[in-house]
Amino acid sequence: MKIHEYQAKQIFARYGLPIPRGEVAASPAEAKAAAEKLATDVVVKAQIHAGGRGKGGGIRKAKTPAEAEQHAKAMLGQPLVTPQTGPEGRIVRRVLVEETLPIARELYLGVVVDRAQGRPVVMASAAGGMDIEEVAAKKPEAILKAAVDPLTGLSGFQVRQLAFGLGLDGDLLKPAAQLLNGLYRVFTETDASLAEINPTIVTRDGRVIALDAKLTFDDNALFRHPELRDLRDLNEEEPLEIDASKHSLNYIKLDGNVGCMVNGAGLAMATMDIIKLAGGQPANFLDVGGGASADQIREAFKILVADKHVQAVLINIFGGILRCDRLATGVVEAARQLHLTVPIVVRMEGTNVEKGREILRKSGLNFTVGMDMADAAKKVVALAKGAR
Repeated sequence: MKIHEYQAKQIFARYGLPIPRGEVAASPAEAKAAAEKLATDVVVKAQIHAGGRGKGGGIRKAKTPAEAEQHAKAMLGQPLVTPQTGPEGRIVRRVLVEETLPIARELYLGVVVDRAQGRPVVMASAAGGMDIEEVAAKKPEAILKAAVDPLTGLSGFQVRQLAFGLGLDGDLLKPAAQLLNGLYRVFTETDASLAEINPTIVTRDGRVIALDAKLTFDDNALFRHPELRDLRDLNEEEPLEIDASKHSLNYIKLDGNVGCMVNGAGLAMATMDIIKLAGGQPANFLDVGGGASADQIREAFKILVADKHVQAVLINIFGGILRCDRLATGVVEAARQLHLTVPIVVRMEGTNVEKGREILRKSGLNFTVGMDMADAAKKVVALAKGAR
């Protein structure tokens, strides 16, 4: 689950991390009042769940409250297009009005989970203000990393090593250490999957401040943090993804025309790859999980066909916990109840696979059976092209 910058900064403040003075505004009048209260030059920042806001005109400086009001008026209620939003952009519903600060240097700080090492990794770079993915691709040696043992936490040695690597020594060492330690505490105590400050700034008067803030939380841990769950902004999420979450389905909308229903994230990734290999484009990632019920399968179908771009559906199931006969029953019921007209290709293997295939054959519905993944992918891509 993602949250807005202003929400992340509120959490940072509770942990003692230094942030700029600022207020969130939902109208031009509120933005003007916030600028008057700050009584200094300000920056007006659009609040959407996407990076690259500056490149899209979503971060603008203002020397007067009236100018801040005009910037807010130009942003609020309008779509903001950034490199991460796609061409449709995201509607701006709030702006953050903050004081400007005398920046001497811009740095990057972040904490992520390294699944290969099975532990959190603190990252730092002198290339602040840039996309960290771009830095990693073009200049990987510019990123400093410290893998943290979750039992002992971030050590003083690691903090000093990162700080010295960024040139934060002398009087800057103490505020840098406080920021690094605080960021790691936020990451672990909120069950985050990403905690990022880009940029972290060093001011000309010797402060180290979180100029930006980004937090993403592990959905599976939100039951421990009801106060965080309440920060979810449904306006920033795809409506179909919201519907899927209500039925414990893992769904992500993509840009293709082949709908995918799969059980297991690894199989879902492989299914999307083989559709691409067959010359098609997957329309979604949809994992119904190991123990999906007939109701969940029906809801999954509703979500798949609600995407107007879907012109054929591939069901690729390995029957372990979810038996093939249960899947087939759910598929047949859903197809009848929803009066599905899109072509459906089914490939299944595993427990009760013959019973499942028999249920499909006797249904009287026009299912296409794939004998293996490659065969199923070729058939569904051909059917999608035919429908188009």
